Amino acid sequence: MFSLLGVPPQVLFGQLLLGLINGSFYALLSLGLAVIFGMLNVINFAHGALYMVGAFVAWLLLTYAGVGYWGALVVAPVVVGLLGIVLEKTMLSRLYKLDHLYGLLLTFGLALILEGAFRHQYGVSGQPYPIPAALQGGQNLGFMFLPNYRAWVVVASLTICFGTWFAIERTKLGAYLRAATENPTLVQAFGINVPVMVSLTYGFGVALAGLAGVLAAPIYQVSPLMGTNLIIIVFAVVVIGGMGSILGAIITGLGLGLLEGLTKVFYPEASNIVVFVVMAIVLLIKPAGLFGRER
Repeated sequence: MFSLLGVPPQVLFGQLLLGLINGSFYALLSLGLAVIFGMLNVINFAHGALYMVGAFVAWLLLTYAGVGYWGALVVAPVVVGLLGIVLEKTMLSRLYKLDHLYGLLLTFGLALILEGAFRHQYGVSGQPYPIPAALQGGQNLGFMFLPNYRAWVVVASLTICFGTWFAIERTKLGAYLRAATENPTLVQAFGINVPVMVSLTYGFGVALAGLAGVLAAPIYQVSPLMGTNLIIIVFAVVVIGGMGSILGAIITGLGLGLLEGLTKVFYPEASNIVVFVVMAIVLLIKPAGLFGRER
């Protein structure tokens, strides 16, 4: 079996798989952020906390209601989405005409409140969440062992990401949504309830974070800190791809996950900062991001 620069193939492909899994979560989370910023111009710093809430909803459903993984994949995003709609209606809707900084500060405060509440109730130690029976085990590919659940996460994430991109960019509903962000008065004149559409958009964006939390629960322990550990990287991904760019969030998230995996193989000391190094380079060359448009 070949080796690349002295690195065994099992190590190389294992780290690439890990990078692809991390990239899948980066893509799914940054997709939600891009939808919210692109449609509503809100920098949603509560995204990581709502990702954590999604994982906890799955764990609570299993622990206290006996609802397993497949049920949680449906229920948890709906719960997080409804929570997002309540937050948008009661708080964020008052800030749309103000500077972006106010929305960032509000959502940052909401993130601290949510994280603090769960830390107070459950502590900082993680709660285990079992892999569903149908996805246990794995496949021996010869050059590496591929766990079934990790393959499912990658496939599910890609399907959701590109399905969302298609719905927003290629359907009539997406056209209405984009038009509502550009000229809400004109769209409302055609009989479309723009405030309801805005609330549903925010709810959908955070529901994607809740869905990512359910997907992450069997891989990472369910912990109040799981969103905090991820949200800074996800914001860097969104900035690199271009704020508000749906396709940029998806491609950049996956690409940076793979780059992070390769860095862990060849230069492990830089694996924690490679995303931010790329962000600095991109901002120097193209401040709007790789797929962003100058405003």
